[in-house]
Amino acid sequence: MNAKPHVAVVGATGAVGAEMIKTLEKRNFPVGKLTLLASVRSVGKQLKFRGKGITVSELTKDSFNGVDIALFSAGGSISKEFAPVAAKAGCIVIDNSSAFRMDDAVPLVIPEINAADVKRHKGIIANPNCTTAVTLMALYPLHQAFNCKRIFASSYQAVSGTGAKAIAELERQVDQTVKGQPVTTEVYPHQIAFNVLPHVDSFLPTGYTREEMKMENEGRKIMHHPAFRASVTCVRVPVYRSHSVAVSAEFEKPASVEAARAVLKQAPGLDLVDEPENQKYPMPLFTSEKYNCAVGRIRKDCALDNGLAFWVSGDQLLKGAALNAVQIAEELVK
Repeated sequence: MNAKPHVAVVGATGAVGAEMIKTLEKRNFPVGKLTLLASVRSVGKQLKFRGKGITVSELTKDSFNGVDIALFSAGGSISKEFAPVAAKAGCIVIDNSSAFRMDDAVPLVIPEINAADVKRHKGIIANPNCTTAVTLMALYPLHQAFNCKRIFASSYQAVSGTGAKAIAELERQVDQTVKGQPVTTEVYPHQIAFNVLPHVDSFLPTGYTREEMKMENEGRKIMHHPAFRASVTCVRVPVYRSHSVAVSAEFEKPASVEAARAVLKQAPGLDLVDEPENQKYPMPLFTSEKYNCAVGRIRKDCALDNGLAFWVSGDQLLKGAALNAVQIAEELVK
């Protein structure tokens, strides 16, 4: 790997692509050259990086000649088509879509948990699902200490996880509701303003959604824990940014609240915010635009043997996407 790699961002004009560019700059990633790629409708737009404007180019199969690292965030179909092309050109792809996450030949990486898996790549490395990433930042340190058997969880997912059109939809619907106007829906099947939707991603024959099963499937791979089980309900809430997850976890070893707090206080990329007596606990309002996730409301789970309940919140555009991708790139240049 070049000491100052040529980096490409695919999907540069999207919400996650924009955060990838900002994160490369904020973390002083040693970018030798930055190429911004998007669909033809975005060609010619200029985005700022280190004080200079960089013009967006069209994504084609010839876009990756001379590129060392490509950060992809343009959707699964684009990744399936172009990531193998980029890898064949000698580029290492860090893909934010679900296209390759469960491919046995592709590492699925959260650097605080399984950074060593980066070394097994064959040209493509996958970023995990955003809700999985936020949850595992708190669950994995507890698993290391007490051996997690299973979790029951409910997510509270921000609309920015769906994209810019969903943010605009929430803004519009709030305005329409306040003004007493008819509410229009385009992105979600029902009104999201002043409502919650127990529906994220498409439904499976089991009644779970694809998003809900990602926690178990991706969690097993990232934690190297094939027996891990997760029953999850994913819910879209009228919050602009940052996902939160309520987790009840059952462990093989006894886990006291005091021991759990001591473990979580030392966990990388995680802030312990757990003073309920002072109304201090993680909230999306305070984790938005922050690199670290936050965990709190830690208590013995009264319905599980060796159980702990906790609440974790994190910026899904950062730790759930852009930040995690850049952290993987940092592992590559070490």
